[in-house]
Amino acid sequence: MNSRTLTLALLKPDIVAVHGADCIRRIQDHITASGLAIRHRTSMQWTLQDAETFYIQHKGLFFYDRLCRFMASGPFQAMILHHETDAISQWRSLIGRTQPIHARRAAPASLRALYGITDTRNAFHGSDSPDSVRRESRFFFPDLKL
Repeated sequence: MNSRTLTLALLKPDIVAVHGADCIRRIQDHITASGLAIRHRTSMQWTLQDAETFYIQHKGLFFYDRLCRFMASGPFQAMILHHETDAISQWRSLIGRTQPIHARRAAPASLRALYGITDTRNAFHGSDSPDSVRRESRFFFPDLKL
């Protein structure tokens, strides 16, 4: 297994709060239909400090405080996804661009185009590299060896 066959995916609080369990099931079906397998899944709610620790690399940027408050605003889901060749690219392609308005133009069927609201409330997170997958996954699956 190469280092790109696994990735971390987050379904952010807006998906859980606004769309609910039926929508989450549809999204999970969409994930598996795209060729990704859900290997591990957990639901949780962060404190503000948890979010600040996870997003520390963004500290000092204009969106940091808003993003951290949002991620601590309600429950969300974390998943480890697997793909035979490149889970990172497959998941990031499936969710689309970070900004939902751009996702709607570039990839109208992407998950952020369908479910994202704003740049912060964009419904999903996807790790951008194997190093990020390893670092970020520890927050949700500390016993998992990647």
